[in-house]
Amino acid sequence: MNNTRSKEGELNVVGSKIKYYRELNKLSYQKLSDKLMLLGIDIHKQAIYNIEIGIRTVVDYELCGFAKCFNISVNDLTDEYFKSLK
Repeated sequence: MNNTRSKEGELNVVGSKIKYYRELNKLSYQKLSDKLMLLGIDIHKQAIYNIEIGIRTVVDYELCGFAKCFNISVNDLTDEYFKSLK
């Protein structure tokens, strides 16, 4: 599978925001994984780490799950990238 990388070489544009909100909410990788599991989204704690460092893609339903766990909108996770588009 050939994943498209951003100009920064990452496989997603939300990893740093996910890390920010995870730390803001004082959630460990395991705790965030558990919260996602309660929503029916199975993401292992290692996969969350991989998302945060940009070596794993994020699919749409996972993005929605992260937003729900942090009690924010999907736009809060994507707004900086969206604004950077020309």
